[in-house]
Amino acid sequence: MFMDITGKEIYKFCEELFPINRSLTGNGVRETLSIIKRELKDLKIHEIPSGTKCFDWTIPNEWNIVKAYIIDPDGKKIIDFRENNLHVVGYSIPVDISMSLEELEEHLYSLPEQPDAIPYVTSYYKESWGFCLTDSQRKNLKQGTYKVYIDSVLEKGSLTYGELIINEGCQEEIFLSTYICHPSMANNELSGPAVTSYLAKNILSKSNKRFTYRIVFIPETIGSIAYLSKNLDVMKKKTIAGFNITCVGDNHSISYLPSRNENTLADKAALHALEYSNLDYQRYLYLDRGSDERQYCSPGVDLPVCSVMRSKYGTYDEYHTSLDNLDFISSEGLYQSYEIYNKIIDIIEINKIYKSANLCEPQLGKRGLYPEISTLQTKNTVKNMMNFLAYCDGEADLLSIAEKIETPIWELTEIIDSLLECDLITVSN
Repeated sequence: MFMDITGKEIYKFCEELFPINRSLTGNGVRETLSIIKRELKDLKIHEIPSGTKCFDWTIPNEWNIVKAYIIDPDGKKIIDFRENNLHVVGYSIPVDISMSLEELEEHLYSLPEQPDAIPYVTSYYKESWGFCLTDSQRKNLKQGTYKVYIDSVLEKGSLTYGELIINEGCQEEIFLSTYICHPSMANNELSGPAVTSYLAKNILSKSNKRFTYRIVFIPETIGSIAYLSKNLDVMKKKTIAGFNITCVGDNHSISYLPSRNENTLADKAALHALEYSNLDYQRYLYLDRGSDERQYCSPGVDLPVCSVMRSKYGTYDEYHTSLDNLDFISSEGLYQSYEIYNKIIDIIEINKIYKSANLCEPQLGKRGLYPEISTLQTKNTVKNMMNFLAYCDGEADLLSIAEKIETPIWELTEIIDSLLECDLITVSN
């Protein structure tokens, strides 16, 4: 059962987070995490100092920006960071200079094929600066001298991330990861942390959880690498399933991206939920990867992490532009993603191994499990019960049996309860 959460609540959360300027590091990330912590009071916020080595990577300097703009030859402010935080190339160094249009053009970015979209551009690991604008706006720039100003700071600081551990101490863990490093983009950025926050609230509300839940809100790529550098040993021992949650807010078709192994419990649970919920979805290959599954599934790390998304990153025209705004996502799209992930988690929670307590088939009639009057519905119930018992050998898990007998796993729970009550099966794990 789900908490009484609505898609409108999740969408409203996206609205609150949307204006905040986020990057790999900085105060925008901290502000975002402080709002998430308001919803998840046990969220722990960690800082990793700039210069820290994390495998082959190094935590970069911290970047913060106050304002940035361009003034045209007529004295008009034509590009303003405060109007849209995508206007400034991420990690731009401070600039206070006048220059010609020809000189300025070398620092401008637009999309000729999308003339009304502002692109999202960054320069994290090489000091640079630039502005992003619509191509329509760029074509109207006139010759003359432009005033360029960026009030930013790039200095030693830290990378910030959030971590929530639920039901700590279990031998096995489910891992949820989402990222908080992009500025105002709704599907590619905010849908992930918003849906994950409400998933976490629902998990917290459940009793009798079998697993520990490790949930992280991190900057993409460097954040997952940094987190793995600190937690890989325990995660390799305990993680039974993991999910990278991103691009879960639009109304387009659902997407499934497998782990590198393609046959983990996470993959099986995701596909079972999608197939037996009668949802249309696009199935991708691991070759189509592009987010933090690159790190979680990399050789030597080998975590069982896959993704269920709406429009997969990089496949929709609005991706990494100002068109990926609050109009592109919907409360319906967010809620359906929330439902899918809850269903996947429930599948993993109920996925146990059972063993028949009898040799040969048990006599169901004397236990009231075989109907005296047979209808189509009762036949199907008995058929599922008998098929379940036929594979109930103490080795096959419930998900494998459900797949084998072509029945949604959630339709077997009542059957299992009845068999347990009659001592006809035992739990092997």
